[in-house]
Amino acid sequence: MTAKRALDVVGGLALLVLLSPLIAAVALRGPGGVGGGRGAGRTPGSGGVLRRRPVAGMGGRTFAMLSFRTKSPLAALPQLLHVVRGEMSLVGPCPLAPGHRESTGDGRRRLSVRPGMTGPWQISGRSELPWEERQLLDLHYVDHHWLGMDLAILARTLPAVRKRRQAARTAGRTPDRRVTQAVRQGLPERHRSP
Repeated sequence: MTAKRALDVVGGLALLVLLSPLIAAVALRGPGGVGGGRGAGRTPGSGGVLRRRPVAGMGGRTFAMLSFRTKSPLAALPQLLHVVRGEMSLVGPCPLAPGHRESTGDGRRRLSVRPGMTGPWQISGRSELPWEERQLLDLHYVDHHWLGMDLAILARTLPAVRKRRQAARTAGRTPDRRVTQAVRQGLPERHRSP
């Protein structure tokens, strides 16, 4: 067993045990129970709290990646099961669908390691990055990863998620929204909150 795999097994099991009350709470509250409001992430008639998505694993083997049906960062918690089973890693390239254009040609190198719950793409701006840059980050990780890099990425993941959520909350409080709220409340313009 490599040091990376040992970190995945020990870390994945520890996180599953530590976070089991939170995992149970999210599962019991259902899709709209955490983050995103009522019915977040649920499509009509979809049912259930788990979403399954086909993902290309190491060597191109496909598996059904589990996540909660919520828009919260807690959606990824079921992926810890994949980490412990050896289908995923705590740190690795972004999980992609089988046959995705980033897994073909030179990008096939990404299939030489397990996809990760987090990775360079997660701590580097994720949705703000163009696909090409994400692919470069993943391929750099594939070619140069080592245990120290994994530990550094793990240490930076939670602060990156918090920062992204804070930025999303701040973006939701735009002046236009305050004006709309003031108009709905019938307040004159001089009484609007800044």
